[in-house]
Amino acid sequence: MDQLTTDQAAARLGVKPETVYAYVSRGLLHSTRAKDGRGSLFDPAEVEQLAARGSRNRPVRETGPVVRTALTLIRDGRLRYRGLDAAELAEGHSFESVATLLWSETPDPDARFAAPARLVDLARAATAPLPAGTRLTDRLRVIVAVASSADPERFNIQPDAVAGTGAALLATMVDALPRLGPTPTGPTSAGTGPAPDGGDSLAARLWPRLTSQPPSAGAVRALNAALVLLADHDLAASTFAARVAASARAHPYAVVAAGLSAFDGPLHGAAATQAHRLLADAITTKDPFGVYAERLRVEGRVEGFFPGAHPLYPEGDVRARALLRLLARVPTPPGVRAAVDGLLAAAGGRSPRLPNIEFALAVLAHVCGMVPDAGEAVFALARTAGWIAHALEEYEEPGLRFRYQGTYVGPEPRP
Repeated sequence: MDQLTTDQAAARLGVKPETVYAYVSRGLLHSTRAKDGRGSLFDPAEVEQLAARGSRNRPVRETGPVVRTALTLIRDGRLRYRGLDAAELAEGHSFESVATLLWSETPDPDARFAAPARLVDLARAATAPLPAGTRLTDRLRVIVAVASSADPERFNIQPDAVAGTGAALLATMVDALPRLGPTPTGPTSAGTGPAPDGGDSLAARLWPRLTSQPPSAGAVRALNAALVLLADHDLAASTFAARVAASARAHPYAVVAAGLSAFDGPLHGAAATQAHRLLADAITTKDPFGVYAERLRVEGRVEGFFPGAHPLYPEGDVRARALLRLLARVPTPPGVRAAVDGLLAAAGGRSPRLPNIEFALAVLAHVCGMVPDAGEAVFALARTAGWIAHALEEYEEPGLRFRYQGTYVGPEPRP
């Protein structure tokens, strides 16, 4: 379809041409220059979307901005980062490499993220007084705040500076967590083993923060894959919160803090811990069918499984399939295997329900002897890379463009 002129776009929206340009300045529309250099052209689909959103008994001026992103595409049941299949990336690329892909369009297979020792020491000192049972995601929030306060260059939002901040922040978030066991020392997979300078991959360094169990190459490879698969997922609630913060030109640490805040709800990040509890109950009772049925009876749904056909993943969560495929190669305690197989069988009954990424994270945690909230922490760390990527995109957009107008429904003012 041919692009629309300014007058055509204005006519379709029912506004003046000057208003169309106001929409462009607010990020509600995007324009390109005509070939003759005179006037602007507009994408018909984008204009139609804005017109439709503004026609539901609300004026067009109340609609929110169009979020154009080159990061993640979910189509035909597949997840892609900048056009590359995420499941394939998870098989042979380090998390650091995929993070650089999201941040700069090109994956760096040699990328290693390091944090200044003084910053890690400061973050450890700040989190040391926290109670022993403090959730990992709560610790991550404190670490982000400490790292922010100690970085005098945090307000630099130029692309190279933001990518550098993201790399150092992720390294700090991992290295400042308390250790439970030994760090892997051998190669874990192509691109995820020790770096030539002796530094380890983030997945290898994260391992002893989640479990005291000795590491194996296959298990660390699965942990790295989980980080890759969870790096981004389009405009999830936490990502939208992060972009809103970036639109106000909040620095990268504040963007990540905003993402972590939205992430904390039971309908988002905490779902991974609920799935862990489901699998734990199935292991303890040795009755996965009974546990599944009871959850369905009491709650009407079972955490870790889609309640029906998912519009994005009609054949099941591709992230869960990829991670479960890798975990099938990792030695698994018989009780865990029986519980996993039983829950999958129960979910595949008369009205099949397919497992999602939260269930796969729960399997990862139980197979590897990780702490109960490990899946939630893996999710938050992985998504930090995505929040940084979305901040980089949002910094290029007009500032404060996420300005919605509420529709007042309270009592009328008194005369």
